[in-house]
Amino acid sequence: MNKKLLFIPLVLFLGLVAVFLVQLTRNADGDDPTKLESVLVGKPVPAFRLEDLADANTVYQQDIFLGEPLLLNVWATWCPTCYAEHRYLNELASQGVKIIGLNYKDERDKANRWLKDLGNPYVHSLFDGSGMLGMDLGVYGAPETFLIDASGVIRYRHVGDVNPQNWEETLKPIYERLQEEAKG
Repeated sequence: MNKKLLFIPLVLFLGLVAVFLVQLTRNADGDDPTKLESVLVGKPVPAFRLEDLADANTVYQQDIFLGEPLLLNVWATWCPTCYAEHRYLNELASQGVKIIGLNYKDERDKANRWLKDLGNPYVHSLFDGSGMLGMDLGVYGAPETFLIDASGVIRYRHVGDVNPQNWEETLKPIYERLQEEAKG
């Protein structure tokens, strides 16, 4: 038997592995595979009625997203990455960035203690104990942050923590553009 024929299965296998590796490192558009697109980008925030995290007698609806650009930050006390991003969210809020918090599939008492102990960057805190609004938004887990324009339309979805690098490189330019659009 020809010894060269023995290498054909090995070469075919290595070629197949190379094709799979290339496909794993990109999505269909050739973009970053960690970027999760949202079918809601370009659409209004889904309709909802949720209680305030601290005051169950206060109920919010999607009209809280009208008037000026803002961030909707999905967070929970069970999320270690949320803990890591919380200090930076406080910093952004102190700089005038409007942030609404969506406490996702959490315990109300723990979440209120968290905000009391770590500071509260949110102008409103929505309690989504059942996760229904999160599901309507297509949330995979916390943290996720949505940039919403002054008309209540979702303009960008960020999966993972908000930190100085991704704020400066990606989120801040979009946020500032939305602010300019709101003025014009």
